[in-house]
Amino acid sequence: MSKWTIDEVAACFVQAAETARRLPPGRAQGYFNSWSMLAFQVPDRYPDPQCIGRPMPPGPADIERMLETMRWVQWLDPESRHIVWMRADGCEWSQIARRFGCAVRTAQRRRDNALSIVTQHLNGVEVVSAS
Repeated sequence: MSKWTIDEVAACFVQAAETARRLPPGRAQGYFNSWSMLAFQVPDRYPDPQCIGRPMPPGPADIERMLETMRWVQWLDPESRHIVWMRADGCEWSQIARRFGCAVRTAQRRRDNALSIVTQHLNGVEVVSAS
């Protein structure tokens, strides 16, 4: 297997966030409401035919890749996990920096450091943590 790069790891996190977004919502088992089925049968509900479709749920392979990627965050501290996941989910740097009370460039450095740690783990390199 080839060596992992930071860009490949970042792309895996983005793909995992997209897969998580496409998962169906969790619901309590045993309850059924037919009213929502009737609401979606009304053609006037969405006058634009392009808006009717929902994204297809992810396949088993997509979910496995997402779960594997989510296991990688166990190598990171909680703050780094949040920064990496927020950026993969499409949050802007200004939102991330505001959330963690730091400058934008500091948030970018923390994300780069976290992705570097994950890359080192995946490549089997001894991880040197910067304190």
